[in-house]
Amino acid sequence: MTIGAYLREAFDRYRGHRRSLESALARLDESAAIDPGQGLDLRIEKTLQDEERRLWRSLAQLRLAVRVGPALGLMGTLIPMAYALRGLAEGNLPALASNMVTAFAATVIGLAISVIAYLIAASREAWVRSDAQTLSFRAEELLRSAPSGAGVAGAV
Repeated sequence: MTIGAYLREAFDRYRGHRRSLESALARLDESAAIDPGQGLDLRIEKTLQDEERRLWRSLAQLRLAVRVGPALGLMGTLIPMAYALRGLAEGNLPALASNMVTAFAATVIGLAISVIAYLIAASREAWVRSDAQTLSFRAEELLRSAPSGAGVAGAV
């Protein structure tokens, strides 16, 4: 599911469509349009922080997979290894071989999950940084286009 969502987002971005950024920019514009009076800068800042938090939260599952993948691979290695050693002690070489294959396959799968998650996370992290920069720039534009003194909290 994560790979499919990543590929879809990559395809959309390649075509110039950044849906999450477009919706975040719309929410930022809505926040500025509510009341261009006192407190505009605070509303824009809160909306900006909420949107950036939402963007970074989308990476949490990937970061978890990067960390958990090798641990699961290790567990998948050690459990069959115990059965392989028991097969060796009993002189059952087919059981030893079968469990060793399972153990090494689990290691490879765990590492593959981690590598794929890392590559996707690194790419999506660059996207999030770019989107956050675009949001910050838009917030700055909104503040500068506000009537003089209207957006600054505590302006006299």
